[in-house]
Amino acid sequence: MDLKNQAAVVTGGASGLGEASVRALTAQGAKCVIVDRDERRGAALAKELGVVFVPTDVTDPAQVQAALDAAKAQGPLRVVVQCAGIAIGARLVNKDGAAHDLEAFRKIITVNLLGTFNVMRLAAAAMQTQAADAGGQRGLIVNTASVAAFDGQIGQVAYAASKGGVVAMALPAARDLSKVGIRVMTIAPGTFDTPMMGTLPPEARTALAAAIPNPARLGDPAEYGKLVVALAQNDYLNGEVIRLDGALRMAPK
Repeated sequence: MDLKNQAAVVTGGASGLGEASVRALTAQGAKCVIVDRDERRGAALAKELGVVFVPTDVTDPAQVQAALDAAKAQGPLRVVVQCAGIAIGARLVNKDGAAHDLEAFRKIITVNLLGTFNVMRLAAAAMQTQAADAGGQRGLIVNTASVAAFDGQIGQVAYAASKGGVVAMALPAARDLSKVGIRVMTIAPGTFDTPMMGTLPPEARTALAAAIPNPARLGDPAEYGKLVVALAQNDYLNGEVIRLDGALRMAPK
């Protein structure tokens, strides 16, 4: 897929992995639309890169549709990257014997899983109506899971469930969309140096980095962006989940 002058939407695009994806796609000539709830960061990044920012809640169908329409106004919508998400830490039963809060579980499933599905379904509907490229492809959807989907740690039961659902959607979604030339790929990142990690004390960051076999450091968000571009440029990648984690397998805690 040639990205030059093609439209791309990146959810969670104002920071972290999403920002890195916007930068990587823009560098390839794509016309990006940043989708995020953070209006300050989203507007600033859009101004810096000369792209479009649409404040959006990924769980709101009307807002998502408006962002997709803004992208299609710039050219064929070829790439949608989903980096929007939240995380919480809570055990199924805590040390005081209290059960996991149901509303907290519902919220993380709503944002991470339902939000991913909402964007994916609307993006696919938008992509299928446009002409295919020279390779018969109409678009690529890249969803973001997590290594927690495979080896979630203590306190990650809700987060792991939400990301496990994203993993489970990859193959059936790719099969659903095969006849219209839309690919679906999922990236499962390990421990990346994102703004969320920046809130941790230095000793905690050092410990996390030491747990990664090779390279023994936190992931650079730019490495996620490079993978997004690679997925877009290789039409034979479809229906798969790729761990991007330096061979990390997380311990129980």
